[in-house]
Amino acid sequence: MQQALVLEKKGVLSLREIDLPTDVGPGDVKIAIDTVGVCGSDVHYYTHGAIGPFVLREPMVLGHEAAGIVVEVGSEVKTLKVGDRVCMEPGVPNLSSRASKLGLYNVDPDVRFWATPPIHGVLTPEVIHPAAFTYRLPDNVSFAEGAMVEPFAIGMQAASRARIQPGDVGAVIGAGPIGIMVALAALAGGCARVFISDLSPDKLKIAGQYPGIIPVNITERPFAEVIAEQTGGWGADVVFEASGSPRAYAGMLDLVRPGGAFVLVGLPVEPVPLDVASAISKEVRFETVFRYANIFDRALELIASGKIDLKPLITGVFDFKDSIKAFERAAAGHPSDVKLQIVLSGKA
Repeated sequence: MQQALVLEKKGVLSLREIDLPTDVGPGDVKIAIDTVGVCGSDVHYYTHGAIGPFVLREPMVLGHEAAGIVVEVGSEVKTLKVGDRVCMEPGVPNLSSRASKLGLYNVDPDVRFWATPPIHGVLTPEVIHPAAFTYRLPDNVSFAEGAMVEPFAIGMQAASRARIQPGDVGAVIGAGPIGIMVALAALAGGCARVFISDLSPDKLKIAGQYPGIIPVNITERPFAEVIAEQTGGWGADVVFEASGSPRAYAGMLDLVRPGGAFVLVGLPVEPVPLDVASAISKEVRFETVFRYANIFDRALELIASGKIDLKPLITGVFDFKDSIKAFERAAAGHPSDVKLQIVLSGKA
């Protein structure tokens, strides 16, 4: 039995003992968890009890953005040792599945993803995880940054799907943690500049700290108007939808140039309007992102290189005993919050 942050049912959290796996398989490692990020999907399960087809039907431990220390290794593990500081890719696919063989293991129907019903997450002192999906942290990468690799990998996946060309102009709808990370990944991928829109001045101020990211407050001026002005009426080469808001789709096609690309990252909770005729007339290419595949190590490399600094996005840190408060704050949607983290090592 271990203490864990358990989502009992929609809207009900408890910090209590729960029976979790303890046996380390030959290819597994046991990790003492240090830091866990509070993700929007965790919060959505808390507030709604479901995301699309993934429905909470029994109590589930939350958390999937994590870093910690290896405390035990399986008999066949050669790549890691006790004492290694690590971060973990939270989705474990069926490596013999057709999706995995195609390199698309993120869309494997059998993938077991932390804190996605019915799989328990990692807001608990120790977890078991395959060594193949566990990555050693370089000495210059903190646990807090290690726990940011997972959401940054989503931004990396989005930038990769966009097929960015050097010098492209990018536009991102939504300046939450994923939106800002998408913008950073787009810059790393070759965009000359990236415009990012939001309603929150606080989030836009954080985004605007990064060279190459231009914040746009859409309460003051339409995003499409700014993009048109800045591109001579041509439009952005690549547009990323990272808000998940159905309202973002109204007029969205006005942002992109003819022959440009849309990358859909945010997950709407209801059907959205899409002007197909306008999309066809511009011959717009659409791409979608569901988590990531074969990119986690590259996300970590970029952070370790110093080219991507995610520390300014961490706007609140809570001790494990205050996990419920962290989720209540996240659910309340404080405008100044980007990424909240929970520390289990007692060093918050």
